[in-house]
Amino acid sequence: MKPASFEYHRPASIGEALKLLAEHRAEAKLISGGQSLVPMMNMRLASPAHLIDINDLSELAGVKKRGDLIEIGTLTRHHEVASSSLAAAHCPLVSQAASTIGHYAIRQRGTLGGSLAHADPAAQMSLVARTLDARITLASHAGERELASVEFFEGAMTTAIRPDEMIVRVGFPIQQPGERSAFKLFSRRHGDYAIVSVALVVGMQEGRVARLQLGVGGASPVPIRLDRALDDFLGKVPDAGWVESMALASYHAITPEESTRIPAIYRKELTQTLVSQALNELLAEQEMEPA
Repeated sequence: MKPASFEYHRPASIGEALKLLAEHRAEAKLISGGQSLVPMMNMRLASPAHLIDINDLSELAGVKKRGDLIEIGTLTRHHEVASSSLAAAHCPLVSQAASTIGHYAIRQRGTLGGSLAHADPAAQMSLVARTLDARITLASHAGERELASVEFFEGAMTTAIRPDEMIVRVGFPIQQPGERSAFKLFSRRHGDYAIVSVALVVGMQEGRVARLQLGVGGASPVPIRLDRALDDFLGKVPDAGWVESMALASYHAITPEESTRIPAIYRKELTQTLVSQALNELLAEQEMEPA
């Protein structure tokens, strides 16, 4: 199929892009990589009257360290995030997740901002943003506002972005000393969206678990943090029994919707398996060995 007719705009500045959004609002869509929007337009699932191409706005791309954050521009391609030495050094969960997105061609075109705005429940960057409590900055003709990821994601493919706004940058907290991270996913084929994905951060202090962040994608309309399920695992010396118990807790903590294609019990079991794999991977590292 072909998309419905639309008017094409290619602004030369952020101000011009925001002016177009303010003018056309719900009738307009931004396009950068087009890896999600173009297929939706071809299937007539999205039919914007105005398409605003922001690929010339190079100031919206790049990975920077600002204070205690790794700040990534909305136009930054997944490949750039995955290969960024800055991200790998200071926020490795972000680069780990970006390297698993789709195929090489998709990573070359797809952008961080486009992925977050699309808000697919199984998308890697949405899960990482939620797991790390990322700060998402939105801009409109009236100015900027910042949202926590828990406020940003409202439902499946639904966000708090207003019709006249665009994502301009995302701030991810820098990994602290003693912390390690892991990202795991399971999909039918390489490059497919994950049936379930898991993002994990474990912080150690004097041989005991001092910090835990565990996010699960694909098991609900938005990525979820399993905060309450983890309280009993803090302050412990991690061993095989600790891993098994925490993986089982993650199984019980999620309630996926039933589907004729993928039963809820399958997603629960996948979550348990992936959490176990992620924890065992971290335990195998020297810094995570029990004291």
